[in-house]
Amino acid sequence: MSQLVVEIHVPLTPAPTVTDDDYPYPWIEEVEDHLAELEEAGDLEVHDDGEEIDDEYVFFITGGAEERLLRGASRIATRDGVPRGTYAVVSSDDAEDIGTGRRVDLPL
Repeated sequence: MSQLVVEIHVPLTPAPTVTDDDYPYPWIEEVEDHLAELEEAGDLEVHDDGEEIDDEYVFFITGGAEERLLRGASRIATRDGVPRGTYAVVSSDDAEDIGTGRRVDLPL
């Protein structure tokens, strides 16, 4: 039986405060840390490592009802430093491709 997965798609937009010598996407590590905290609290599970796909960075969460996972995704989208234009895709762990599913604009 397949498991519900919510993909969080974040535009690969450099943080406005970085200089030419800085890593342009410090929000990736901050989101990963926040997801780890949510996982430790039992709010959700991190399904897989995040990955860069074209001009987006995608995080994967699972372990709950769709509404709860979308609330978690919405919290990510509204974090300081996370680029605007973040959205979720409701999918499953047996989907053939990333981004296959129903798109949900964030925040809710």
